Amino acid sequence: MSFVGKVWKILVGIKDGLVLLFMLLFFVALFGILSARPNPGEVRDGALVIDLAGIVVEEKSVLDPIEALLTRSAPVGETRARDVVRALDAAATDTRVKAVVLDLSTFLGGGQVHLKDIGEAMDRVRKAKKPVLTYAMGYADDHMLLAAHASEVWLDPQGMAMIAGPGGSNLYYVGLLEKLSINARIYRVGAFKSAVEPWSRSSMSDEARVNIGGLYGALWEEYKANVAKARPKLALAQITGDPAAWIESSGGDMAQAALSAGLVDKLGDRIAFGARVAEVAGKDPWSDLPGSYAASELGAYLADIGQPKQGKAIGVITIAGEIVDGEAGPGIAGGKRIADLLDEALDDDLAALVVRVDSSGGSVTASEEIRRAIQRHRDRKIPVAVSFANIAASGGYWVSMSGDRIFAEPETVTGSIGVFAVVATFERAAARLGVTSDGYRTTPLSGQPDFVGGFSPEMDALLQTSINGTYKDFLALVSRARRMPVEKVDGIAQGQVWDGGTARQLGLVDEFGGLGDALGWAAGKVGTKEGEWHAVYLGEREADYDSLIRQLVKGDDARSINGHNGDIFAMTTMRSEQLTARISRDAERLLRARGVQAICLACPAPIPAVSAGPHPALQRSEGMMTLLAWLVGG
Repeated sequence: MSFVGKVWKILVGIKDGLVLLFMLLFFVALFGILSARPNPGEVRDGALVIDLAGIVVEEKSVLDPIEALLTRSAPVGETRARDVVRALDAAATDTRVKAVVLDLSTFLGGGQVHLKDIGEAMDRVRKAKKPVLTYAMGYADDHMLLAAHASEVWLDPQGMAMIAGPGGSNLYYVGLLEKLSINARIYRVGAFKSAVEPWSRSSMSDEARVNIGGLYGALWEEYKANVAKARPKLALAQITGDPAAWIESSGGDMAQAALSAGLVDKLGDRIAFGARVAEVAGKDPWSDLPGSYAASELGAYLADIGQPKQGKAIGVITIAGEIVDGEAGPGIAGGKRIADLLDEALDDDLAALVVRVDSSGGSVTASEEIRRAIQRHRDRKIPVAVSFANIAASGGYWVSMSGDRIFAEPETVTGSIGVFAVVATFERAAARLGVTSDGYRTTPLSGQPDFVGGFSPEMDALLQTSINGTYKDFLALVSRARRMPVEKVDGIAQGQVWDGGTARQLGLVDEFGGLGDALGWAAGKVGTKEGEWHAVYLGEREADYDSLIRQLVKGDDARSINGHNGDIFAMTTMRSEQLTARISRDAERLLRARGVQAICLACPAPIPAVSAGPHPALQRSEGMMTLLAWLVGG
């Protein structure tokens, strides 16, 4: 009995210890949650510091706390473009803000429309006679789209700045699939639906080259016009025409080359930059550290200025990222999640609805689910405006067909009206391994789809017929919404992608304008003037634990991993890491179960939200890539 009693005491002690441990963790987490929230009381006279760590997005993605804690890694930081614009516009008239600082040290990029909007807001701050300064170790294309609008652009003497222009190489896997004896069965409509070309060709088709060349050419012209207008002395032709000679002219000193070409204004380390900011914004009264200056952070400033709430409510639903079936998101457009948000808003007495789209598409069924939910608002005589951000193509265009009016920017990528499906079968690979398939069938579709024995001709015909029907549905939707004959829609469809200017000429959008213009149009339709309405972003709420989890898992080298800290070789290595993630995503697209897709893979690729540790896509695909490697070796 004494032995049992001792064991019992040990178990009770373990239980009490675990209870105390969990209570301690609970209160630590509670304290972290409360302290992680931006505090408006931290705003003071000085500079407004906007640290654009990571990527600029339309909608911030949700951090999975369990995955982040288990892997000790978190996705890169995300900053909403409209938050930056709202802060800059408030700073222009805020007497507490003496200057604005954009820290681009760990900035990874963003969409061209978002960066243009932020640049225009920077211009409004400068017009209010307030300096805007930027600092970074390295400036690339997206950095310069912002920095061109600054009063002073600072570069570390060990850093670099350059502009490469849009474009690059695609990956084609038909040779690899042949070696692996994998059949990529492709069902498509549209001569320009280049989304399937990676699995059917070894190079880009002439049709795709012409269409994408026109798109990228238009985006490049918009980029050059934007930068040249903001920074007239920039020697853009020299930088992009013969970059090797440009660097050589400065003896290989890339920082000095950037200065001589007008990419940057000042060379100096962070201490020198901080001293300069202190001259225009004031010294930090709480710190004597070198390079310190009086400043307020973006989060605290946004909390301080708040959101307008007066007048009628105009709902804004955000459709950002790949459109998928189910509850996914934010950051990914889960069809059921978005449709539920729209249906719940039917009881919210919204005066109007604005649909904000920043998506290259995805699942046809999810796109249609969202479109029908938008249509239910329109059926109640609620005005519906659609606002395109960087991309509104394929499924991103499909969901917009229930709007009354479509707004886009000249840089918006749109169109790609076409559908496809890719299904991998393994009959040849199985035969190589000595696996065959046989059986009894009562009809041509018995046992289909058979991924080992192969698809029957009837199965192939059925799938292609389904794709043809979905394409006809897409054309009919566009025809009704845009009030043009189906034949005309078919002529500008076929999977072609367009810049916003061409899309407007073709009748795919109604007018140029951003989210503010769409909101203003919607307000005008319900008879309200400026100051008599406010925007309500449906379903927008950031998890309270997000900032805390990011702090817990952030490693000491997170800034160097996620940013452009370093020289040209560090930036080259980052490109290599992005390529690995890209190959993994392409493999997933081929082998993961998917329905009919209306997605634009020819559109400019978004910045991958890679983590400080292994990318989740790489982790998910590890077994798959191992299998492929084994098949090749076998």
